[in-house]
Amino acid sequence: MAGRKRHLLVDTLGLILLAKVHAADVQDRDGARLLLAALATRFGWLRCLWADGGYAGALVAWVRQLRPRRGTRLEIVKHGTKLDHFKILPRRWVVERTFAWLGRSRRLSKDYEHTVCSSEAFIYLAMIRLMLRRLA
Repeated sequence: MAGRKRHLLVDTLGLILLAKVHAADVQDRDGARLLLAALATRFGWLRCLWADGGYAGALVAWVRQLRPRRGTRLEIVKHGTKLDHFKILPRRWVVERTFAWLGRSRRLSKDYEHTVCSSEAFIYLAMIRLMLRRLA
């Protein structure tokens, strides 16, 4: 069975703005392009995006040219040079916490879905459920 990768665009609280699911054989940078292509027409208020070091490279320039007038930039959160102890990376934990919240949903704990569309739909449903429980 082929694997899948999930890419999330979250706000500073960890709430999902966009989700994209694709086959695991797609590079992370290419998967991020699939996700961030929506920035051309949506989320005009976003100015700064933080990403892991796996997204470094040509993706930074691609995001900059995607919305040149709005000044949206992609900042890469880099690991330190010394790896002798654990260190929390700034802003990296926000999306990791969101993945942990999604992992608490039984349907998302494993890849049960047959299509990527239904997998994305269950990501949105799990986040809606989480937000509704916080409101109640």
